[in-house]
Amino acid sequence: MVWLSDNVICNFALGGLVMKLNPKNPLLKLFSSLLLMAAFAVHGFEIPDRYLRLAYANNIKNPQFQGAQKLADLVAQKSKGKLGIKLYPNAAFGSDLETIYSMQVGGVDMAIMNTNLLVGLAKEAGLLDLPYLFENEQEAFKVLDGPVGRKIHAALEPVGLLGLAYFDMGYYHLHNNQRPISKFEDLRGLKIRVTETPISIDFIKALGGEPVPMAYPELYNALLKKSVDGAGQPINNIASAKFYEHQKYLSLTRHTYTPQSLLMSKKAWEKLTPEERKVISEAVVEATAFQRELSLENTARQLVFLKSKMTVNELTAGEVVRMREKVKPVTEKYAKEYGEGLARELFAEIAKVRGK
Repeated sequence: MVWLSDNVICNFALGGLVMKLNPKNPLLKLFSSLLLMAAFAVHGFEIPDRYLRLAYANNIKNPQFQGAQKLADLVAQKSKGKLGIKLYPNAAFGSDLETIYSMQVGGVDMAIMNTNLLVGLAKEAGLLDLPYLFENEQEAFKVLDGPVGRKIHAALEPVGLLGLAYFDMGYYHLHNNQRPISKFEDLRGLKIRVTETPISIDFIKALGGEPVPMAYPELYNALLKKSVDGAGQPINNIASAKFYEHQKYLSLTRHTYTPQSLLMSKKAWEKLTPEERKVISEAVVEATAFQRELSLENTARQLVFLKSKMTVNELTAGEVVRMREKVKPVTEKYAKEYGEGLARELFAEIAKVRGK
């Protein structure tokens, strides 16, 4: 059962509680606690000894939410209701960067966000943002679940974060309200919103566009007000956030595969008992597999939907080659800057997965 209001969203599937908007409101906190108690009672579980707060930027229509809800359900199941997870969608604690700070000081226990946004804390995370890195999602999953993916997440531990898994978000594509992008020259003069990372800025610059770094929660209004002409986003985000309402053209460039990291505050992890850590670890494996499959299915379905709302075009194979060559200096620059040794391991792992 799902209950909705202006202040709170509660999902009672297995006691996962979703918080929206003002999470510090004392009346809201009391009300949500009563709802959570009722949800656990319905399913015959004990009231949780503790709960973890999980924050993310997208809304409840995005596979990011569905993966988080699956995790909450599994944790409730496996802990017999002794451990709960509250979900805070829609950037309830601020931007991703603000959420990271909250995790470091113990204000937020868990989060889901683009791995590339972690580059300011661990430069190795930026390697996954290299243009045209993975040929397909299954290749990406194998590499991310392997030694290189684990090393990238391990680099976060000194700054108080634990990388638990990588969720799927899909490939980035370019969308705008001016013209189709059929060759990189079509980007010339367009103001394109990018994530707040150096490689994203340099990528658009290399193709002749004008990059505008901006936090994701600000993008819809920027498109509405025409502060930017367009952006690069995965299919699921374009559909769930309704960017198509203010964007006419979608060009399937598949220029970057950016996973999302499921993170946990090291402080929160250290407070868990060994049994609770086991519950979280097992639930993460199952929730990740669920989220990835759901995200891929949703991407295919939402692309069909977007074709009814936008003018969609694909680049020719020749133009993809041209674009790859144009941004090759960006790839070379950041492969060195983000960790040359680990970059070699990453490229070798990709070649191994491809059977080369």
